[in-house]
Amino acid sequence: MYELSFSSTVKNELCRINIGDSSSFICELAAAIRISGLIRVVSPDEINMRIITENAAFARRIFSLVKELYGINMEMSIRRRRKLKKHIVYMLVLTCSKGLRKVLNDVNIKTSDTVEYLPYAKMINRKSGRKAYLRGAFLASGSMSDPEKTYHLEIICQNQALAKELNEIMDSFSLNAKVIMRKGSHVVYLKEGENIVDFLNIIGAHSALLKLENIRILKEMRNNVNRIVNCETANLQKTVNASVRQVDNIRYIQDNLGFEKLPENLRDIAQLRLKYSDASLKELGEMLSPSLGKSGVNHRLRKLDIIAERIRSMKGE
Repeated sequence: MYELSFSSTVKNELCRINIGDSSSFICELAAAIRISGLIRVVSPDEINMRIITENAAFARRIFSLVKELYGINMEMSIRRRRKLKKHIVYMLVLTCSKGLRKVLNDVNIKTSDTVEYLPYAKMINRKSGRKAYLRGAFLASGSMSDPEKTYHLEIICQNQALAKELNEIMDSFSLNAKVIMRKGSHVVYLKEGENIVDFLNIIGAHSALLKLENIRILKEMRNNVNRIVNCETANLQKTVNASVRQVDNIRYIQDNLGFEKLPENLRDIAQLRLKYSDASLKELGEMLSPSLGKSGVNHRLRKLDIIAERIRSMKGE
């Protein structure tokens, strides 16, 4: 069974947002057309625009937006790609005879011999309009990595001006977006998990936001547990290594000097360490009479280490 990517899950949720506020939804349509619309000027009187997508929900939404806002039915065709995984793609077409000029004028795209994308951000007076523009941009050309693996959200733009404009709108919400060039395209992207969560909230993908937050919490818990386990493992290894070294040195002293030549306090701790090689410093200290703290036990064992090294040095070992 085919499993939806996280990007598709987000887009399908966004496409379920009701079409009601015409001023906001013209901003959403503007982003979709400006960022993913392929406009071709054949002659001054013959211009056409195509929007191609693999997402059926997005194709239906663009069709519905144009019909709701302009009373126009776009031509829609469905075909299967010949290359790669042969995904089904949906192509929406609008021409001058169907009212394309009015649509392009509203989204601030001018056509003569060429296509000119005039600034659109300054036309968005309301915060809800900027949110709708970001929603349309993501639907048109956005993608998001599986958050189980990494945090990365990006929107590919046709040219530098569109990327810069999109970046400015995202920055108006303090999202800290960045722009890079990749394979001839301008990519606006977010890397921080917190910024991606904020972006999903802004565009209205609240279910996806909750899913992402759950994943972030679980990942953070796993990372914290791993850090604690690694720390405890390292400390345990250090304790084991110290105990092995202490036992080796005490046996060396016993074989080459004899315990009888040690001061009583060092002899007592040496005998305890040999007998209880796995005991902690605290446990060794509690076995002494009178009892001794960890630092006191450690001090005596270090003295035994020094004595063993002196004997080795005298023997030229």
